[in-house]
Amino acid sequence: MTNNDVFRRLRYAMNMNTQAVVETFRLSGMKMGQADITSLVKKEDEEGYKECSDEVLEAFLDGFIALKRGKREGEPETRKDEVLLTNNDILKKIRIALALKEDEMLMLFKLAHFPVSKSELSAIFRAKGQENYKPCGDQMLRNFLKGLTVKYRETPAK
Repeated sequence: MTNNDVFRRLRYAMNMNTQAVVETFRLSGMKMGQADITSLVKKEDEEGYKECSDEVLEAFLDGFIALKRGKREGEPETRKDEVLLTNNDILKKIRIALALKEDEMLMLFKLAHFPVSKSELSAIFRAKGQENYKPCGDQMLRNFLKGLTVKYRETPAK
């Protein structure tokens, strides 16, 4: 998945308008205007498309955490020189922002018709060098975002 896909899907799932996204970036310390956000949401073949870098997506996710959970007191405003964001990192940041427990995450995967076991989920959140670490694939991240969309956007059928 591209960073633009993740950005688009998360923004849609959480029903965030452009002004809310601008505020989210502001909370992370990155200044983004409405035109910047519009260019990130466009598809690759559309005019004005701008690729979402790892740094921009990380700033959005950090701002999303601050928006949902509040800014941490005494947190240093230091940025790494080069950011390499993995699917595991993205999933972890969304989990932190929404304060999701293991059972809630498993339920989100189930809503997307993509069942995941507890051991698979815990392997995703292990440290990279750890023996049972498992990289999060694009399909898993895509289905997690789909589960978020079902939970937060779609009304259940009666």
